[in-house]
Amino acid sequence: MSFSRFLESRMPMAEALVKELQKSYSYAGILGTDVSAVSFQATKMSATAKEGEGERGFTVKLHDGKAVFEYALDDLVGDPRELAEKIRSELTPGDALGGKMIRAEVLRDEPLRKDFRRETDFASFDDETVLGVCSELSKAISGRDERVQNAFVRIGTFTADKLFVSPNRRLTQSYGWANGVMMAVYQGEKKMAEARKMAYGTSLGKMIGEMRELVDPLLELAGLLGRAKPIVPGVYDVITDPSITGLIAHEAFGHGVEMDQFVKDRALAKAYVGKPVASPIVNMRDGAASTLSAASYFFDDDGVPAGDTKIIENGILVRGLSDLTSAAELGTAPTGNGRRESFRRKAYTRMANTFFEPGQDKLEDMIASIDHGYMLFDTNNGMEDPKNWQIQCTAEYGIEILNGKLTGNVVSPVVMSGYVPDLLKSISMISDAFTVTGAGMCGKGYKEWVRVSDGGPHLKARVKLG
Repeated sequence: MSFSRFLESRMPMAEALVKELQKSYSYAGILGTDVSAVSFQATKMSATAKEGEGERGFTVKLHDGKAVFEYALDDLVGDPRELAEKIRSELTPGDALGGKMIRAEVLRDEPLRKDFRRETDFASFDDETVLGVCSELSKAISGRDERVQNAFVRIGTFTADKLFVSPNRRLTQSYGWANGVMMAVYQGEKKMAEARKMAYGTSLGKMIGEMRELVDPLLELAGLLGRAKPIVPGVYDVITDPSITGLIAHEAFGHGVEMDQFVKDRALAKAYVGKPVASPIVNMRDGAASTLSAASYFFDDDGVPAGDTKIIENGILVRGLSDLTSAAELGTAPTGNGRRESFRRKAYTRMANTFFEPGQDKLEDMIASIDHGYMLFDTNNGMEDPKNWQIQCTAEYGIEILNGKLTGNVVSPVVMSGYVPDLLKSISMISDAFTVTGAGMCGKGYKEWVRVSDGGPHLKARVKLG
């Protein structure tokens, strides 16, 4: 995979600008971004292709011992001395802000020079071919069963090239990811249902093959959801499939341990580092280097190498996630979780690939251990309150377990809620199977969207469902 010619051509200017800014700041780093993305979609009535969330530009990050400044530019052109002076003049704080500054640690900048490339096969597929696949799959879904009212098929790819330059670092990376989603709108026995199946990866060819094999399972799921009943609210023993396990990881101790929230005293987890927060059999981690998925990269948007962070170890909350700035303010090492929605946006601490580690139990033994409960499937959505540790996770559906066996009784949707430590401490079995789902996007609150993944094994827990 070749690197962006645009970023390659701007590297000398980036290095020169860093040298000029060093004269006034204790730290200067520049992130260059060149992202291309395209999305293809087909329904029973139409097929379209459009550009996705592509971007091209630069972010300058500076530290003067009291404050961190960030400055976005569409391009790096002209005289580096003049541009440095322009940036300095526009970043001079006023008296009101200057009086509130506190002294913070100098941002880390250990020497590192490396180029990273992760190959994809995206260039082997032209737009007409991919759009044709979407149309083919949409027709296959809608033509298989007259109860299918519509069939949506979407394939999206993105390729990211990034450059980072600081006094001691010169890093480049190229990587990509493909997501495929199929949805059937289905007139069921009791109600209209929407069933989804997904595929993803670094190989578009392999992903398309997987999507073709998912047509029949998608229709089977649509029929299942079409006859689903509401659940009777209550507290139940449950088994989560890997996608629901990942949703719990993401909401429970994903957002809750983003350490820029520690700085602002907005996360209860800050007071529980080193203390039990989960069952002793629970281990959880996050990191772009932890596994290969949608949020895997070589360095983050602060120029920090990707991390593999153990968050929970044997039930103990051992550490959180951090970007470069929050780590400096807290006096800790950054974990490689500084991420931006775009080069025009601030870097925040953000999850990457978040998951529970596998255990030693067999799924069939977990099901057999339940007298009455549910197995929960397929993430819908979730949210968490990091300050009070309340969580809400929605599964697309659940299948009743009675006397240790799955029945044909389907409930949908299923909302799981409660206090995070109560949920995690109730985990009594963890399967040896393991899957990470790589098709997600996540916001910080209601904005600042970045790609994430999550997953893990099957969990047995006791939770409130409604």
